[in-house]
Amino acid sequence: MPEQPIGSDDINLLLAALPPHITAAIQASVGDPADLLEIVLDLGRQPEARYRDQEILLSEREVTQDAIDGVIARIGEFGEDNRAGIPRTLHRISGIRNRKGVVIGLTCRVGRAVFGTMTIIRDLVETGKSILLLGKPGTGKTTLLRETARVLADDLRKRVVIVDTSNEIAGDGDIPHPGIGRARRMQVPRPAEQHNVMIEAVENHMPEVIVIDEIGTELEAMAARTIAERGVQLVGTAHGNTLDNLMVNPTLSDLVGGIQAVTLGDDEARRRGTQKTVLERKAPPTFAVLVEIQSWDRVIVYEDVAAAVDAILRGEAPPAEERSRDADGNVQTVAVQRELIDAPALGRRNGGQRERMGGGRGGRSEMMMGTAGPRLRDRPSLSEQPDGPSTSASPSNAATQRIFPFGVSRNRLENAIERLRVPAVIVRDMKDATLVMTLKNYYRQSAQRLRQAEEQGVPVYVLRNNTITQMERQLAMVFNLRDPELESSPYGSRHGDEGSSSVEDALLEVESAITQVMNGEELAVELAPRSSYIRKLQHQMADRYNLRSESRGEESNRRVKIFR
Repeated sequence: MPEQPIGSDDINLLLAALPPHITAAIQASVGDPADLLEIVLDLGRQPEARYRDQEILLSEREVTQDAIDGVIARIGEFGEDNRAGIPRTLHRISGIRNRKGVVIGLTCRVGRAVFGTMTIIRDLVETGKSILLLGKPGTGKTTLLRETARVLADDLRKRVVIVDTSNEIAGDGDIPHPGIGRARRMQVPRPAEQHNVMIEAVENHMPEVIVIDEIGTELEAMAARTIAERGVQLVGTAHGNTLDNLMVNPTLSDLVGGIQAVTLGDDEARRRGTQKTVLERKAPPTFAVLVEIQSWDRVIVYEDVAAAVDAILRGEAPPAEERSRDADGNVQTVAVQRELIDAPALGRRNGGQRERMGGGRGGRSEMMMGTAGPRLRDRPSLSEQPDGPSTSASPSNAATQRIFPFGVSRNRLENAIERLRVPAVIVRDMKDATLVMTLKNYYRQSAQRLRQAEEQGVPVYVLRNNTITQMERQLAMVFNLRDPELESSPYGSRHGDEGSSSVEDALLEVESAITQVMNGEELAVELAPRSSYIRKLQHQMADRYNLRSESRGEESNRRVKIFR
């Protein structure tokens, strides 16, 4: 029988630190104590208890400064990170201070040692490979990290050292919480010194495994690489929700190998069918395995981070698998195709470049920019089609369209629909769809579900990449929008090859500029003069990479400048 998660939270010690009337309200609450996440006390507001699925006000009385000071007096001291705890427990109390440094708000987070949570990744831990955990706040990263440390120390009998920055893994006080088992804990006096303690742990205590929570700075990323190169297994967490996020984070991208711009020779660029400047992985990843935590019982696993990063840089869907745990504790594993990153500069090394069906422009592939309308198997090439909307395959513009995104980001598609204010909804079952949107990589693979949709007469629209811009353009075509700026721009022509080429050249130019600025090759890059619509697209791309941009010059010669 699979191991079921069992919790230990010492909740009474946390409740004892709270004002009596708040403690009584929590004990009388209709919420399940096992689902209690945190208690919030803000000066002049009603106290609040937050559960997994609801929030409950605990009293009609507003929180006073005396109540906050009373809680502070019953807990440990606050560190530089404004966090405190209760000795021998995993509870964390975080403070909010006013401009004078006085604590006027408290977030009392319930800490639990949950045994059995790491069964979903136990086989990965036993391989001895370094594992990086990513996830949103509240998804259980630290809980999973703590349980992993205990299993490595107790069950696998390895020498484990935990670098505990805020005493969140092993609890407050000098004696660590029993939830970490035989693992040893090194406390970090100040968050800024975490990287030094990481190196000290390796040099002084001969660990086989180092456990780190919240790798967040370049120095910590460098320390992690140094540790990995010494043959020590790393298990850690980092800021970011997905592998895609990590790749475009200049501070932490080294954890997955880093990204560098490489200039190819003419022959090599022609052989690959790419532009001359491409992005490639710089080095072997610090962490061989990456786990995206979707929820307490569901994760996405990349067992080969190097292969996943290389696939994304080629514009391909990275190999991954989804693992889920049912109510009985059984783990189910399914191979999945993850959507591509919303960053053209990372997805255009191969798959994002223009394709040629013939030698000249008239032979351009109809899926090149995602503006050619529905992609059907027997549909003629672009040069054979008349201008204007397709009458045989395009859905009616008047009715609400039910869109099934196959490999396309639902969140981005929802944003595109909302921004254009078109009558469309996203459905979760292809049987309910009036049209399907997918990416050209999926269409090339002739996925069975796409073939079924085409056989049933449901039009399939093929996007070039997984960006909001591409989705907006496709939706504008589907609903026959007549925006004056769109019509005057190169995107306004449904089959205008010259317009598509101009837009693509502009986007290639801004990608190259972004790469140069991010790699430090140039402090600023000024682009060629473009129309207002294209400049808007270029500003949006710069913003995605946290770069600054501004338009310069008169309207006839107005251009975008990109800089940090």
